[in-house]
Amino acid sequence: MGASDSKLVFKKGIFRLSEERNIPADDPYWTSFWDLPESAEDVFSLFSPTDIRRTRDNALENLETLMLAVCSRIIVLRHHPSFPDPEIAPERHVLNCIRVLTRILPFIYEVEALQDWEENFFWSARRKRTRKSALANEVLFDESLTSPRLTEDDFEDAKPLGEELLDAAVDLLFFSELTVPKQPKGSPKVSYSIWQSGVGCNTTIPTTREYENNRSEVLRLILTMASQGMYQSPAALPGKGVKALTHVCTCGDKQTVLSVLCSLLNTTLKYNPATWRVPYNALISKDPKQILVTYTLEVLLVLIIYPIPEQITGLTPKNCYRHFLGRLHRPQDFQFIVDGMTRVLNQPLQSHTSTYLPGTQNVTKFVPEMIMLFWEITQCNKRFRSFIIDTDRIYDFIVIILFYALEYKSDPSKQGVVRMCAFLLQTLSVEKSFGVNLNRTFSAQETLPPSIRITGFKGSYADFLIQSIFNLITTSQGKLSAIYPALLAVINNISAYMQRLSSSTCSKITQLFNSMSAPSFLLANENNHCLLQSLLESFNAIVEHQYKKNPELVFAILQNKRKLEALRSFTLESGQEEIERRNRRRKDGPPTDPLDLSSTRSSVDSIRSPTSAPRAPSLSNVPEDGTFAIGDSDEDDDDDSDDDDNHPTPSQSAPSENPSQASSVAGAEDAVPVQLRGMSEKARGKMPAGAPAFSRQNSVTSLGGYPSGSFSIPGVFEPTGQWIDSWLPELPLHTILSLIQQVSVLLPPQQHSSDHLSPELYHKISSMELVGIDPSPPRVHSFEWSPMALGWYESLVWGLIFAAELQVAKGSMGLWNGTAIKLFRVQETAPQGPTLTSPRGAVDAVGSNIVNRIGSINLRGTPPAGTGGSPGNGTPARG
Repeated sequence: MGASDSKLVFKKGIFRLSEERNIPADDPYWTSFWDLPESAEDVFSLFSPTDIRRTRDNALENLETLMLAVCSRIIVLRHHPSFPDPEIAPERHVLNCIRVLTRILPFIYEVEALQDWEENFFWSARRKRTRKSALANEVLFDESLTSPRLTEDDFEDAKPLGEELLDAAVDLLFFSELTVPKQPKGSPKVSYSIWQSGVGCNTTIPTTREYENNRSEVLRLILTMASQGMYQSPAALPGKGVKALTHVCTCGDKQTVLSVLCSLLNTTLKYNPATWRVPYNALISKDPKQILVTYTLEVLLVLIIYPIPEQITGLTPKNCYRHFLGRLHRPQDFQFIVDGMTRVLNQPLQSHTSTYLPGTQNVTKFVPEMIMLFWEITQCNKRFRSFIIDTDRIYDFIVIILFYALEYKSDPSKQGVVRMCAFLLQTLSVEKSFGVNLNRTFSAQETLPPSIRITGFKGSYADFLIQSIFNLITTSQGKLSAIYPALLAVINNISAYMQRLSSSTCSKITQLFNSMSAPSFLLANENNHCLLQSLLESFNAIVEHQYKKNPELVFAILQNKRKLEALRSFTLESGQEEIERRNRRRKDGPPTDPLDLSSTRSSVDSIRSPTSAPRAPSLSNVPEDGTFAIGDSDEDDDDDSDDDDNHPTPSQSAPSENPSQASSVAGAEDAVPVQLRGMSEKARGKMPAGAPAFSRQNSVTSLGGYPSGSFSIPGVFEPTGQWIDSWLPELPLHTILSLIQQVSVLLPPQQHSSDHLSPELYHKISSMELVGIDPSPPRVHSFEWSPMALGWYESLVWGLIFAAELQVAKGSMGLWNGTAIKLFRVQETAPQGPTLTSPRGAVDAVGSNIVNRIGSINLRGTPPAGTGGSPGNGTPARG
């Protein structure tokens, strides 16, 4: 558009949209929306949220005509034989139509009252102009029914407009001279050529900056149509779904699916963050390659994560993108995937130096999204999981996963990343070879960042993993209670294969036992005994399968003989007496045990107050309010695919959220995948062919595992003797008590209080034959996805996408800024001053501050006082 007078003409046309009612469909006015703008910035800056809402609320018929005009124009141009001829059918027209539609749709989706209208507009059956008639008469758009010269033969039945629009958009991703190089004469304009070499393709097609920009614009439209789920609650979204995603994900054309999947995957994994060296990468804005990678990664995640809801027929079609991701099998493809993910995830581990320029910060790009992608592939592709575990790359990924979990454990905006890391470890731990490989000596600790180093560490990868899990649980201030079961399941899954655990590791495991067997912990919550049971099962697995190779653990168990034996006679009265004794001792001085649960808010009296949200007692100090932040998380595939999910990232708490909206979200905060009771390898072998290891069906199978959701219940829990009797006899104590009885004779009385295992006793334990303790088949503890957990996971991925789109200075458009998001909360933060990365004034300062300090996707908090329900309050509106 260039000249200011042209921009003024376009802006006046936008005003006319809301001021004049019922503008005729054949008015040449509509052509200005694809003729005048020359960039996405023109459309997004001049067509403000206020303009769109005013038209939507006062002249909806005009907005409908505009949407119909641009949708039809996109479809007509896609099929035009001369497209993209700059004179006859210019690419500028299709790009401007894409921009206008992308701009409008979020403001349609945010209004619940328009759901039926949108459903009818995009997804109902219709009749349209035939292609021949439309081209011959050069009509504005192919739905026009106003011309008196038309006959019945000029119209045909057509599939819903939304389906045709999405099909056209997918075609445009591979369109000659628009997004891919010019095709040979006589060849189809749509080539479905994979953009980059990598999975499924050994050659990269030539590209230009223009092609990359055009791909980004088309992907942004697809992402916007898929974002309708952001205007649903986490509880409703998995069951209701998003029609646009259902249509794309159930595409029956294998070539189309594979071309899109491989193009998105390869473009994402070819990204090299080292291209721009620290600290200058933070100063580079609007890099078209990075913008394209942002959208390819986001669209890829949205497609492979999407759980297709059950259809009216009662059947649930498979997600074709997830299915084919699960069918990858070539080692070279797996190597390409691993290398691409490692390049991104290794960034902070490779450089710990601070930046040299003031006002800059080295922000690691795409880490939560890449962890999510890694988790998704390990869930749905068991061959990839085996490839990772059976090569030395597993050791790199263990360190990477633990680094991000420990680095982010105290950051409210990164709690979703920590959750993903826990479940990613559990996903890997279901394989026997994972546990076996952990026995390798870990000798590179001095090369690790400080946040992950363990003082004086000596041992194996199993020691490093268990001690890191211990640190996660005991230093996270209760924020990670929702993933305690997953972390303990990791230990449980590897227990049967661990050898020569160090004394430090064994000490930490027994410290966990002491904490989880404490009356203040067991009586504080109706489900905490499940955690104790899981830990005892780990002891049993080590004793039954690796007794002779773990004398340090046997010694640690003997040192806790009294507490283990006392569990058999545990009663409500004895538990309450112990809590009172600990409270009296605490008055005399601080507790000496850092895990002393009586010093936390996990006792029966203090775990909850009438005004605080219920949450699980932790192994360290727990905040009173129980607010939990969701951070940066698949569904059943057949054949060789497995399955599993994850959830939101730093969320935002929208002041605009009304009470009913808040209540619909509140229950999803601690909804993580459901732990299933351990299953033996033999039992797993009897499962139906193709049964996934990590189910993502929208129903929860009750297999006697952990209760769904977090370890908390509504109201105040009152333990009873009958409740204790329901689980106490089920604690797996027989093996441990038999061990204690047989080995105690080896332990001289003076050794009972010793912290050191003598060489003589070490030898005696290693050589002793146990009687009556037969190894049971190792049990595999996996998980599956409940509808609430799927809602959590989808809000996580969309929270990440929303946060990335706020970075307008980096080339994003701020698609959803100021709209009434329901899937998570958007919290407005105060602006910071300009920096080298944000020198352009207040608007940029607000935007970048929100990105850097974005609050967590808080699914429990209440709206701030004094906020209303208007859609524009959540983030700074751009207009």
